[in-house]
Amino acid sequence: MSDPTEGNGTAGSAEAAGPAQEGGGPGRHVRVVLVDDHRMFRTGVQAEIGQTAQTGVEVVGEAADVDQAVTVITATRPEVVLLDVHLPGGGGVEVLRRCAPLMGDTEQPVRFLALSVSDAAEDVIGVIRGGARGYVTKTITGTDLVNSIFRVQEGDAVFSPRLAGFVLDAFASTDAPPVDEDLDRLTQREREVLRLIARGYAYKEIAKQLYISVKTVESHVSAVLRKLQLSNRHELTRWATARRLV
Repeated sequence: MSDPTEGNGTAGSAEAAGPAQEGGGPGRHVRVVLVDDHRMFRTGVQAEIGQTAQTGVEVVGEAADVDQAVTVITATRPEVVLLDVHLPGGGGVEVLRRCAPLMGDTEQPVRFLALSVSDAAEDVIGVIRGGARGYVTKTITGTDLVNSIFRVQEGDAVFSPRLAGFVLDAFASTDAPPVDEDLDRLTQREREVLRLIARGYAYKEIAKQLYISVKTVESHVSAVLRKLQLSNRHELTRWATARRLV
């Protein structure tokens, strides 16, 4: 599931060998909610970081869409939410919007750390503007993820190295980003598939990384080609490269 374009630092392999053993430290404890629409991924994260005695992380709830997320977060009031960017019901930005009062609670703030397969600039900037305290990709190791959770709990901002540049560039600029009408025709999932195709991933690799079937990948590629009026993946790659989406 590793991304060949991701650097070192905060990011590494999402499927480390064995549960994370570091990060919590003696006496440290954090309550976490996992929000991701892929049950298998949630199960993997739970197995990786959720052994509280070793990591200090207690997973107190899970959710697969926006409505579930808001309900679970409101009911459990975790210190940190691991939030996927692309969710049924409006995406991670909608969860942040609806949980804004919880983020602003001075006594018991709920803080959000985006954990997504996407490393697209617009996704990173969108959730940070929405109030998330950081953004890491799903190629992160279990140990680094635990460390990132505790840093967010303490109020720090946490980013994979490459993604931090997106945020700095976005907030340094006073100009609104230009609207790309062609790109706006695509759904969030179609954009994910587009980027992976442009990076040279095979359909089977994309299916594994996005936790979808090969047939679903093929359907998304067909939709992208139709919407963008392109003929094949080579034209698609040139289109994505010209817009610096790769």
